[in-house]
Amino acid sequence: MEGLFNDFYSNGALLILWAGLLVHRILPLSREFHPTTIWRKFAIQLSNKVNTSTVASQAILSGSLAWLLMMLPLFVVAISLGNLAWYQEVFELTLLVFALDWRNTDRFGKDFVTTLAREDKTHGKILIQPLINRSTASLSMVGLGKAGSETLIMSYGRNLVCVLFWYGLTGGVGAFLYRMAVELSRAWSPSRKQYSSFGQMATRTVALIELVPMRLFALLITSGQRALATIQLIKLQASSWPLPGPAWLMVSVGAKLQLSLGGPAIYDRHKSIRTKVGGRIAPSAIHVAQVHQLLKQKCYLWVLAQSIIMGLVYQGL
Repeated sequence: MEGLFNDFYSNGALLILWAGLLVHRILPLSREFHPTTIWRKFAIQLSNKVNTSTVASQAILSGSLAWLLMMLPLFVVAISLGNLAWYQEVFELTLLVFALDWRNTDRFGKDFVTTLAREDKTHGKILIQPLINRSTASLSMVGLGKAGSETLIMSYGRNLVCVLFWYGLTGGVGAFLYRMAVELSRAWSPSRKQYSSFGQMATRTVALIELVPMRLFALLITSGQRALATIQLIKLQASSWPLPGPAWLMVSVGAKLQLSLGGPAIYDRHKSIRTKVGGRIAPSAIHVAQVHQLLKQKCYLWVLAQSIIMGLVYQGL
């Protein structure tokens, strides 16, 4: 027993993973003062200065250079601080805590379900507006149910699962850089007309680096009841969604619970035609609660599975 404890304690990466989750749950950072919020505001200010061309090719070039201008210095600073840190474990833990956003997502899910159950459309729009790029003014109760479900799916997928995946592969620096890249893709989302070309670099980069963890998480969600039907629906519908990683994740949740997700959305007064995925049931409060519960359960399984894999790999090394 003592030998097992010593092996566990010597696995610093695994201890940092669990410590990061614990610190994040006990001492959550407010979204208003979170580093990602400041980063996203700076990205918008930068885009206002350089996203001035109406020619698509020039806008793509400007967006690519702006992305490099944001990410490369951050990478250099993160690596340099890591080399200078007196306590490497504390530095890794800090970056992991900054990258995670589990508790805020969990709190949003609970508050949003309660609001939908009261049919308080106004408060529902207030809750979800800071988390999405789309316009909420014209959303009905059904539209809020869809938007809330999609927000929970993407938040758990990106701000927890993908962050932990990249932490497992590259440590705190990789997890933090991934989260910052996600925030850039959100700030410069091509779904909004002014970023349709400018934001392509940011979006495609995130689509590439989150492909594997998103699809692995989708397969984890698929496991259990309705697994075969869910896999068949992924094969049929995933190719119609614009991003390959989120496509699997969105379809898997929708198919698992037979919920209708996707459909048209309005971004800056422009209607975007998105395909419908999943089942046929329009999400209401009880269905959003089911989405929230399903995602939480699968996230606990992900943490357990990653802990076991990290323990085996690091012990093997």
